[in-house]
Amino acid sequence: MEPELADLSRRLGERLAHAGWMVATAESCTGGWVAEVITATAGSSGWFERGFVTYSNAAKEEQLGVSPETLRAAGAVSEATAREMASGALRASHAQASLAITGIAGPAGGSTEKPVGTVCFAWCLPGHAMESAIRHFAGDREAVRRAALLFGLTGLIARLPPDS
Repeated sequence: MEPELADLSRRLGERLAHAGWMVATAESCTGGWVAEVITATAGSSGWFERGFVTYSNAAKEEQLGVSPETLRAAGAVSEATAREMASGALRASHAQASLAITGIAGPAGGSTEKPVGTVCFAWCLPGHAMESAIRHFAGDREAVRRAALLFGLTGLIARLPPDS
């Protein structure tokens, strides 16, 4: 694994272990890449609870409880959907923290309102209001997915309690 990704996973693990928390991931456009990076770290079973790869709307509804109304009104790529994915990951797991990512990695699938490279994120942690964000990443499919992975994990680490 790339050193940058290995370092992110290690830092995430240290912070989660310090807090005594486990994390669950809810991924769409990253297709399980976040879970792959996390589980590449030895000892991650102590802080990674499970990952959901919910690429289709049906999977988002069935596995994470995303509302069909949210999907109709806001679309699969929206902060509203990312937020419901993050909440659903906590409800369907034993984790205390979650990260959700949904986006349009391309090369097709974009629109004027949501161009290729649009990615929505949500982070849910105990004792904190859920946070979400939208970012627009440039590049090909691999670049968009990698940027989403980095932004999502970095955002999760930033929201966790410090080690000290």
